[in-house]
Amino acid sequence: MSHRQNIVTIDGPSGVGKSTISRRVAQALSFTYLDTGAMYRAVGLKLKDAGLAKGDDESALRQCLDTISLDLFPAAEGSDDVGVILDGRDVSQEIRSPEMSMIASRVSALPVVREKLTHMQQEIGKKGEIVAEGRDTGTVVFPGAAWKFYLDAAPEVRMQRRAKQLRSKGESVDEEELLEMIIKRDRDDQARSIAPLCKAKDALLIDTGGLTIEEVTAAMLEVIRKEFSRVGS
Repeated sequence: MSHRQNIVTIDGPSGVGKSTISRRVAQALSFTYLDTGAMYRAVGLKLKDAGLAKGDDESALRQCLDTISLDLFPAAEGSDDVGVILDGRDVSQEIRSPEMSMIASRVSALPVVREKLTHMQQEIGKKGEIVAEGRDTGTVVFPGAAWKFYLDAAPEVRMQRRAKQLRSKGESVDEEELLEMIIKRDRDDQARSIAPLCKAKDALLIDTGGLTIEEVTAAMLEVIRKEFSRVGS
């Protein structure tokens, strides 16, 4: 590639503020926000409902994914998660449970799922001007992205954030169990053989633990705007 893609990638584990920060960065730049995690959660739900979430029948998996219809739409409120229409059904709330987070992690390790969604994401990114958020957007999906960030924070900090988010929706939370799930998901995501969770060599690492959403967003926008004129069009 002769020039870098006009794309921002924001990777990192769950609970570091990726979604909120990605939305804000996209809004500030007038870019499109691409929530790749929501795509994996939706696929996880489809495979779970089809009894294929274990991934041991590749032929059935391919057949199931060939029929998928997946659309993302902006959240009604700026702080809400992106909306998802799966096969004509709004699954925006259904895919956001801790259980679906674990299923998404499991199915994202399946080569056929990875191949399908990576292709879908790259098609969306062809025109540029997107902020892509996930776990491998800077390493695998858009290795030629102009701006790459990797957000991180201690598991305990991320658990507290997630617990607060779930309670705000009226859900009860077992903090110990939630922390175990976060640590397990990190371990699974980092250990998978295909597109493991890791920082791209050219990504800027930001520890969000002691920072506000506003501070992280401002720091990232400063980096992006400073480099903006150097990006090929």
